[in-house]
Amino acid sequence: MKIGLDIMGGDFAPKATVLGAIEAYKALSADQKLVLIGDKDLTVTILQENNVSPDHFEFVHTTEVIGMGEHPTKAIVQKPDSSIAVGFQLLKEGQIQAFSSAGNTGAMLVGAMFSVKTIPGVIRPAMTTIVPKLKGGLGILLDVGANADCKPDVLVQFGVLGSLLAQSVYDIDNPRVALMNIGEEEEKGNILCQATYPLMKETSLFNFVGNVEGRDLFSENADVYVCDGFTGNVILKLAESFYVITLKKQLKDEFFDRFNYEQYGGSPILGVNAPVIVGHGISSPEAIKNMVLLSRNMVESRLVDKIKQAFQ
Repeated sequence: MKIGLDIMGGDFAPKATVLGAIEAYKALSADQKLVLIGDKDLTVTILQENNVSPDHFEFVHTTEVIGMGEHPTKAIVQKPDSSIAVGFQLLKEGQIQAFSSAGNTGAMLVGAMFSVKTIPGVIRPAMTTIVPKLKGGLGILLDVGANADCKPDVLVQFGVLGSLLAQSVYDIDNPRVALMNIGEEEEKGNILCQATYPLMKETSLFNFVGNVEGRDLFSENADVYVCDGFTGNVILKLAESFYVITLKKQLKDEFFDRFNYEQYGGSPILGVNAPVIVGHGISSPEAIKNMVLLSRNMVESRLVDKIKQAFQ
C-alpha cells in the first residue's frame, strides 16, 4: 500500500507535515509506504534535522504550491506541478492508493472530481466530520462544506455514504441515520427537509430513524447525521470552537477534549473513486499523522469498493 501525502499543504507546512509523516511512519506496517509529495530538498532537510532517514519514505518532487486563497479550479489547471495536482495524478494512475492534504480544500474537491472522478451513480461527493458522543463513541456528520445547496435525492445519497463510512471504517453495526432539522416531527423544516424526509422514510438503503435537532448531535439518538453543506459547516465550526473555548477558559474535560480536530486527522471526501482526505489548514503534526492513518484505514476497509457496489 502506498499512501500519498501533500507535504506542502497547510498553514504550517512543510515542517508540521513532515513531522506528522515521521510519526505516521512509526505507526505503519512494513508493507505500507508513505509517499511524500512536494519540495524534496526541504523535506530531506527537516528529516535529517530530526535524525530520521529519508530512506523510510518515497519522494515525488514538485516545485509549485497551491495557496489557501487561490481559486481552486484555476489553480489546478494553471499549476500542474503543484503538490496537490501531482498527488491527484499519481492517485489517478494508481501509483498511490490514497491521497491526503491539509491544503486548499476547494482544490482538493476539484482535484478529486477532475482526476479520480465521482463514482457512477453518486450525484455529489460529500465531506464528513466526526462528532463525539457524551457517553463515548462517535457519530458522523455530513455534508460539512462540499455542497452548500442540496436537493432531496442528494441528501438521501449522503445517508448511504455516511452509513457505509460508519460501518466500514468505524465498525458501527447497522448505523442509525437521522436528518438534521429544526424539529423532530415529520412535517417540520424548510422545503429541503420536508421533501427529503419521505424519501428517507421509504428507503431500504440505510436505517433511517427520523429527524433530529441540533441538541441531539452529541446524544445516542443516531450515528449518522445528514444535512446540506451550509448547515453542516456552521455546525462543524461551532463544534470546533468548543475545544478552543475550554483551552482559553482553562477547563479540563474529557468530553470536550474529543472536540480536538487533531484526533481525527481530516475529512474524507466520500463518493469519489479513491480515498481522499482533506485536513484542517492549521493541522499540527498529530493531525497529519492521524490523517495518514485514516487514509490507511479507508484503503484497508475497501470503503470505495463498497460505495461502488451500493450505487450500481
